[in-house]
Amino acid sequence: MKPIFKAITLVTFAAALCAPALHAVPGNRGPAPKEAYLVPVKDNWEITISDKVSPNFGKEGALAENLMLIALQGLANTDAPRVYIEYPETWHFHDFNPLKAFYATRYGVKWTRLDTPEAALAALGHFAKGYVVWDRKVRPSINVALTAAGVLRALVVDESLIPLAEKHGLKPLADFRGQFTGQTDIQIYQWAYAKYWKDCSRDYIIWMGGVAGNSMEPGVADLAIAFHAFVTDLSANPKHKEEIAFHRQLLTELKPSAWIMGWHSYAKDTEGQWITLTSGYGLKAIGLNSFPNGTFMSQIGFSPGFRMTNNNHVTRESVVHAEKKVYVCLVQSDSMGIGAWTEPERGSIPYNWEVGVDGAKWYPAAMEMFAKDKSPNDYFIGGQSGYMYPAAVPADRFPGLMVEMNALMPLMDQHTVGIMDHTDRGIPIGYFDLPKRCVDEYYAGAPGVIGFINGYAAAHTFDVRNGQALMSYDYYLDEHRPVASATADLDELMRLNPVRPYYMLVHVRESNSIKRVISIMNGLEEKPELVPLDTFLKLAASNPTFKVRYKDVKPDGKPWDAQTQ
Repeated sequence: MKPIFKAITLVTFAAALCAPALHAVPGNRGPAPKEAYLVPVKDNWEITISDKVSPNFGKEGALAENLMLIALQGLANTDAPRVYIEYPETWHFHDFNPLKAFYATRYGVKWTRLDTPEAALAALGHFAKGYVVWDRKVRPSINVALTAAGVLRALVVDESLIPLAEKHGLKPLADFRGQFTGQTDIQIYQWAYAKYWKDCSRDYIIWMGGVAGNSMEPGVADLAIAFHAFVTDLSANPKHKEEIAFHRQLLTELKPSAWIMGWHSYAKDTEGQWITLTSGYGLKAIGLNSFPNGTFMSQIGFSPGFRMTNNNHVTRESVVHAEKKVYVCLVQSDSMGIGAWTEPERGSIPYNWEVGVDGAKWYPAAMEMFAKDKSPNDYFIGGQSGYMYPAAVPADRFPGLMVEMNALMPLMDQHTVGIMDHTDRGIPIGYFDLPKRCVDEYYAGAPGVIGFINGYAAAHTFDVRNGQALMSYDYYLDEHRPVASATADLDELMRLNPVRPYYMLVHVRESNSIKRVISIMNGLEEKPELVPLDTFLKLAASNPTFKVRYKDVKPDGKPWDAQTQ
């Protein structure tokens, strides 16, 4: 691609993202509504198998009711942001809980509460053309029902909710009770494919994975309905030969620009297996299955006059000089919404938050809330559109992902790139190094960023070119590692790396509290300087005391033995 063509492509892509939609569609931003409905769901995600009291919760499972309300949200929000689900405080994306108040105070949204399913159906039932029924005894029937509901524009109920649906004038459009008794998952999903795939989106597909068994956390069900998406939890585990073959078939039939929303099933495969498979088709995933209110958040852009700003300390052209000391950079990954943002200690020390560029598309108001609430010590890290493993992405699909990333990063005022590759190679977790061709692709695809960071657990890929450093994590701070042990680990790392300056990049698992991290930092023998990521990368590039290294190339330029990779 010639530079002038790339520039035009970036401008066109960014303009398309910023242009007002002719009508509201999830994933396309517009103005906030003046009024909207607030619908609470219960803190109980268990399936009621029978009419008897559930032994696990000591009460009836509330999944059916919650699922009906989230699916109803998808119907009501298909062409406008009308309904916001109020999730319990225990919901995985707990940092999003203050967002409903932010919509009211910052955007002027006036909420009307619909506190019961009866009230929700009375106000919103007209968005449904009928109802579909899933089978309590066959869990995958829920995903078939969600697929059917998106295509048929139907409410999603179990048998206990049929009277409520019919009370509000809705008629049955599909009933899956008994339809799949005794069938395997692959048989059920192949039936759904034959019945509904022709009418499903090729831009979106939903993986309703996560917890398994007698529970489900269907936060992305509203997106499934609004997008007319096919819903499944097919395995990416090679031992499930039929499921993985059908999985591959679905991926090949999606558009190259398609989004995979949701998460893999914890009962079937691993995160590494799933993302390796999806990345192999150049596709990007947005997690989790518990991602809340996607249809509402993605249709509302930044408030009028707001421009996203980061706490930038340096620019691409800045000149800095590293001193002979230890520099530590603390990075919390796994995006915003599920970490330590709401803790009172935030702002006490330089802290770096991995956001990704997708906040500009899927939750702009949440990013505005975080940006307005940031302290001078909070810094937002960007990088790649969606979750993918670069080593698995076909070479011809990688430039397009970089075009998306480069177009979105300015909207988020992001200037550093986070990379993670855990392409499944049949080896234990913890191997996150990049082959040289991937490093080359990032340097070629993002020449304007300050630098790159790589890994999740500790990795060993390092580079510096044209003032841009690529640094890997030296340490993974597990939330279960005792404070004294973590402090001793970092002290030992400093002893093992005696040359100064030494640049220590630490991945802070999001379940760690900031108070705990501060305690570890205060306990170190050699007192390092804590710095934000943009400064850290410029310092590293100014005096690179590390060796250039890749997964497949030694520091001396010779290839590694295949057995050591």
